[in-house]
Formats: sequence, C-alpha cells, structure tokens
Amino acid sequence: MAAEEPRQLPEPLGGDADGVNCLAYDEAIMAQQDRIQQEIAVQNPLVSERLDLTVLYKEYAEDDHIYQEKIRDLLQKYSYIRKTRPDGNCFYRAFGFAHLEALLEDGQELQRFKEVSARSKEELVAQGFTEFTIEDFHNTFMELIERVERRVPLPELLAAFNEPSTSDYLVVYLRLLTSGCLQRHRRFFEQFLEGGRSIKEFCQQVGGETGWGGMGGDLNGGS
Repeated sequence: MAAEEPRQLPEPLGGDADGVNCLAYDEAIMAQQDRIQQEIAVQNPLVSERLDLTVLYKEYAEDDHIYQEKIRDLLQKYSYIRKTRPDGNCFYRAFGFAHLEALLEDGQELQRFKEVSARSKEELVAQGFTEFTIEDFHNTFMELIERVERRVPLPELLAAFNEPSTSDYLVVYLRLLTSGCLQRHRRFFEQFLEGGRSIKEFCQQVGGETGWGGMGGDLNGGS
C-alpha cells in the first residue's frame, strides 16, 4: 500500500500567511483608490470654467421631476455654474474661489476681508495651533488675496486655483479657520455632537490640526 502523503496543515489564524494576505488586500484597496482619484483628476479640473446652468438637466433623468423642478428654480436666479473636483475638498475650494471672484468687484469688502485674514493666523496661534505648522498655509492664503487686490484677470485667478499646491494650501487654511471657529464657539456646536465628545476632540478625530474636513454626519444639524 502506498504511503500516505503528509497533510499540509493550514496556517493558524493570525499567522504570517494571514498577515501577508491582509497586507496584499490593503495594498489592492489603496491601488484601486489611487486609480479612482487619477480618473477623477483627469476628468475634472479643480475648478471649472463657467458652464451654462442648463448642463444640469443632462445630469438628472427627465422623469426625475423633483430635481428637474429644482433646476428650473435655479435658472430663475443664476445663469451659470462652476464645477469643482469631487475629491473631498470641493466645498472649501468652491467657497474660496467664489468669494475671491466676488471680491474682484468689491474693493471695500476686499480690504475688510484682507484685514481679518491677516490677523487670523495670530488668533489661531492664540488658540493653541502651532505657528510653524500653519504659517505656510497662511502665507499662500494671503498671497491669493493680494493677487485679487492687484485686480488680476479672472483667468489668472482660476489658473491659481487649478494649481494643486496653491489650491490645496488654501483649502487647508480654510479648514484651519473652520476648526478654529468651531472651537471658539464650542459651547454652541457641542450641542450637535454625539458621544459626549468635546469640539476639540471632534476636530482632532476628523483629521488633526491641519486635516479638518468640515461638518460631517457626526455634527448633527450643525449645517
């Protein structure tokens, strides 16, 4: 009778093989996320040129009467839109560009905004933010405001917002300002937090000192 071949025992749960498989799985997920981000970047500028608002009709089914009606309502007030890249920063990027675009036509408000922005770094430092950490972001923020003060052509401002390093630095600083505002008014905003967390803990959990991501689902009703 032929000798029975020894059975190969499976790796115990949590062994090296499981660790390797988990690592490969994590790397595959990260690679897929990178591919998705690359596809989004190719298809969408950080901030688009002006688009006729009617392009929204094509993005919703004709029989979706609720959204079709909302688009008709928007057309009563607005004639164009700009799109932003859906990369998790779209709110801050959209707000930043729209505000600076408006300030090109409002010199008085521009000066007020510049003064408030200039002293905002010291206010954040006084709240406990590290000056070394936030200084470069603040400098880029002020440089963009100064471009607007020089009345740069709109295409130049748009180009700056589509330059990733400049645009991302502005986004980070707007996030810092949001975090600082939440913490200054923590007594009000903590009413909307669940789990007994403080606003400071919430901001740190969202992303740390420079990773504030905005009011998510955890800040219920805050928006």
